[in-house]
Amino acid sequence: MSVNDSYLKIKKHYSWSQTEKKTLLKWYELLVLGRMIDDRAPNYLKQALGWSYHAPCAGHDPIQMAIGLSFDRQKDHLFPYYRDLQVALSAGLSAYEIILNGLSKKDDLASGGRHMSNHFAKPEWNIHNVSSCTGNHTLHAVGVARAMKYYQHKGVSICSQGESSVSEGYCYEAINGASREKLPVIFVIQDNDYGISVPKREQTANEFCADNFAGFKNLKIIHCDGLDVFESMNALQTAKEHVLQNSEPVIVHARCVRMRSHSNSDKHELYRSPEDIKAAEDKDPIASYRKSLLSKKIGSEKDLLAIEKKAKDELMQAHTKAVKAADPDPASIYDFVIPEAYQPSLFPDGSHQEQGEKIKFIDALNSTLKQEFEHNPDTFIWGQDVANKDKGGIFNVTKGMQQKFGEKRVFNAPIAEDFIVGTANGMSRFSDKIRIVVEGAEFADYFWPAMEQLVECSHDYWRSNGAFSPNVVIRIASGGYIGGGLYHSQNIEATLCTFPGLRVVSPAFADDAAGLLRSAMRSKGPTVYLEPKALYNAKHAMSFVPQNFEVPFGKARIRHEGSDLVLITYGNTVHHCLSVAQKYHEKGIHIRVLDLRSLSPLDEESIIKSVKDCHRALVVHEDKLFAGFGGEVVSLINEKAFEYLDAPVLRLGSTFTPVGFNRILEREILVNEAKIEDKVENLLAY
Repeated sequence: MSVNDSYLKIKKHYSWSQTEKKTLLKWYELLVLGRMIDDRAPNYLKQALGWSYHAPCAGHDPIQMAIGLSFDRQKDHLFPYYRDLQVALSAGLSAYEIILNGLSKKDDLASGGRHMSNHFAKPEWNIHNVSSCTGNHTLHAVGVARAMKYYQHKGVSICSQGESSVSEGYCYEAINGASREKLPVIFVIQDNDYGISVPKREQTANEFCADNFAGFKNLKIIHCDGLDVFESMNALQTAKEHVLQNSEPVIVHARCVRMRSHSNSDKHELYRSPEDIKAAEDKDPIASYRKSLLSKKIGSEKDLLAIEKKAKDELMQAHTKAVKAADPDPASIYDFVIPEAYQPSLFPDGSHQEQGEKIKFIDALNSTLKQEFEHNPDTFIWGQDVANKDKGGIFNVTKGMQQKFGEKRVFNAPIAEDFIVGTANGMSRFSDKIRIVVEGAEFADYFWPAMEQLVECSHDYWRSNGAFSPNVVIRIASGGYIGGGLYHSQNIEATLCTFPGLRVVSPAFADDAAGLLRSAMRSKGPTVYLEPKALYNAKHAMSFVPQNFEVPFGKARIRHEGSDLVLITYGNTVHHCLSVAQKYHEKGIHIRVLDLRSLSPLDEESIIKSVKDCHRALVVHEDKLFAGFGGEVVSLINEKAFEYLDAPVLRLGSTFTPVGFNRILEREILVNEAKIEDKVENLLAY
């Protein structure tokens, strides 16, 4: 395909002569009402009523109206960005609903006042609540388009953004992925020449950022004048027809102007010349459209004044009603942090006494994945290397899955961690019955590029006021003890547990590996599933796994009974602790080993009970001691069980260094039995 083949010619669906007078005047009414709301928004802040973030859409009006009018709420999914007031209005939101959002009221459709103003949404119509992270919703749009294609749904995913957001890496990942998979997505780029104060020439070498993608296969590009009503409408209609007929993405690049500052916290006079601002104002598309309506005798001055009065009356009625609307209840802040998890019925406390043939940790994961794929046919998995002939992930956890369930449910992803997690979030938006498992990265050390999308997953449910939660399990191989060095030995749970809205688990035995995975895959909301990779094939991590074994979140498990001291631990170090406990048992000293299994939520009750029973506690984890998760456990004990202690709570973790590659260095850095015994001796002697 040549570069020229990338460009799609706009079909003339609308023109002055082809469009009914009623439609032309309705467009004017939408444009006028949108501009009136847009111009009034800053006044709410001046009056201390709200709308403390407002990104004006003046100068983007026609292309935004075209986006909104092209959206079919019965079939399509729409991802507007923070400047898209006119998009929201044209898509069907009322002036009242838009002002509710601006004033962050309780009944705001997008978030109930939880998210920044000027982020418009209506989840029941599939107008999605998007983040403030510029352009990150491109991945969500691609993910929902993947679901549309899989379920043969005749609709399109429409993603709107500014031209500077395309500088973000995840925008490239989104467009690359959509073109590779031939997905039904329209990426609308509203180009107003500025990314806040940064001019376009400092974003890209091309005059138009859409041309950066001209060589992409299975991708068409439309350039249009976003100031022209007809060219904007024709561009969106052409794009939508092409996407539906050819099942491939289209970029609509619309040239706009920014008539105002970037937002109400920006002063464009500081970086734009008076001539530049005046030139933008002179290109006011609504004034131009009004002039044409008069000159072509579509409407008289009286007609247009009547439309303007009607719009003003609608605005004032909406204003009066919205100002009086209820504010959010402060007590509601704990609502919708994370959906209620799946509640096991066969094994309510996540333990068992059954005996039988022991299996490996890795086999427990593999068999549970297959069982859950059979249990729910709307389950999918993707990631790096997960489906390549007989290889199933870097450690073969997914071996045989593509052969069993097909390449549409089990497939490889590009080496792009943000894309892996972001499209999982997006695909889960198509239907609540969908469950997605991803290998977030081949090793925890490489997960950091996906953190921005993980943050999105963590607060989607809260931010949307309970309207949406990504039903995603993110599997990550973590930890050391394999001689992997500093890029294959990292633990990241201390960071992950700082995000409300995420479940974080780390099993140490095959049975818990199976039970926690089953609960995660059946639950709503995101779970980060940390797999200590040193245990995949370890004999000491093998166990019998009962059929349909389940482990609830937030429920620790006593792996060794004792009352003289408790070792509180999880993951790899559970086995070190068990070995130490057994040594002391032979000496007549009885040490309890409490395996947390679930870090968030945390089983506070079992921790406190163990302290009451044992009176001495040592918290052991593989991660670095400084700022490690153990500090949270110690704080909990000091706050809620201090009076039961006969000695200070001690912690043991790895040294505050990277993990060395040479085994001699690794042994010096990571936790081992000798280090645990040393701490135990100190506690017993206190």
